[in-house]
Amino acid sequence: MEQGHDAAPVSRLQLPTQEQLDAILRFDTCAISNAIEYFGVRLRNEGFTCPGLSCMTGADERILGYAATFRVRSTDPPVIGGRFAERTEWWSTIESLPRPRIAVFEDINGEAGGGACTGEVNVAILKAFGCKGLITDGMVRNLPGLKKLGLPVFAKSLSVSNSYLHIIDFGTPVEIMGLEVHPGDLIYADCHGVLNIPIGIAAELPAVAERILREDKAIIEVCQSPDFSPANLLTALSKRSALDPKS
Repeated sequence: MEQGHDAAPVSRLQLPTQEQLDAILRFDTCAISNAIEYFGVRLRNEGFTCPGLSCMTGADERILGYAATFRVRSTDPPVIGGRFAERTEWWSTIESLPRPRIAVFEDINGEAGGGACTGEVNVAILKAFGCKGLITDGMVRNLPGLKKLGLPVFAKSLSVSNSYLHIIDFGTPVEIMGLEVHPGDLIYADCHGVLNIPIGIAAELPAVAERILREDKAIIEVCQSPDFSPANLLTALSKRSALDPKS
């Protein structure tokens, strides 16, 4: 049976400011991932998607925001309710989340359903509710229309039809390409994939990322220098390792 749930509460006192979010966006997901590793808050093989997602609306797109989660399917007609655009129960749930938001659609059919998880109408609705982007492990359609809307869309592939697309539930945990996402999680996506950012350390990540990149640049410069020597490389590597307590 289709159902909706209240999103998990997110303490606004713990949320980074917009200025801090903008600071994160100056770095790609790889640099922010390195910074997260510095804090040792989770295993290094956790918190990101496995390969398979692409930004359908532009290779250089970056989106950062709080997850608004949905599970959808398209293989069979809905038992109750109707198409995504006809459902309104999730409106109050998404409004309970902080902005900016990112819609996260788990397609429980995968490609077996043959239907797209979303198109330009659904994305226009999501954009009106404060979503800055959409991420799905399924398919999307209406690509020219999506690009005109200016909302980055990350998906697995494209489809002609949305078939029997309907919502199974919303405001519950979902799994996208190996990454578990809870409502209100801070997630960051770019050409490399999707990264879950621990909110408690989000404000500190840009400074750490900057330091790591500075030391990485020094290593690259040593390798490209006409005066390269193993001793100089060892010195540069030792400075980089000093930034990483887990090395």
